[in-house]
Amino acid sequence: MIEPLLPPVGRARGRWRDHRQVMDGIVFKFRTGVPWRDLPERFGPWQTVHGRFARWAADGTFDRILAAAQTRAEVDWLVALDSTIVRAHQHAAAKGGSRSAGSDAPAVG
Repeated sequence: MIEPLLPPVGRARGRWRDHRQVMDGIVFKFRTGVPWRDLPERFGPWQTVHGRFARWAADGTFDRILAAAQTRAEVDWLVALDSTIVRAHQHAAAKGGSRSAGSDAPAVG
């Protein structure tokens, strides 16, 4: 399904790593969360997988794949984010507790 959307295979010299193998490496990396350097050897050199990922992200290959998948799925796509699961950084908390609406007045001393 996505093969026609990928750039053509081949380069001037040397052997080109198969798109399927590289795509499997990209999917594995994002599914497991491992660093690029820790990709198993069955996907080829991690530099090759990372380089092809970066190239495809920059040239719009992944955007074309997503658009084709959304068209083929025949459903309305809606993305919703439930803010109750988003954690704020510790520095986002107010210092000294919460402040009321009228507490901006200067202290009388």
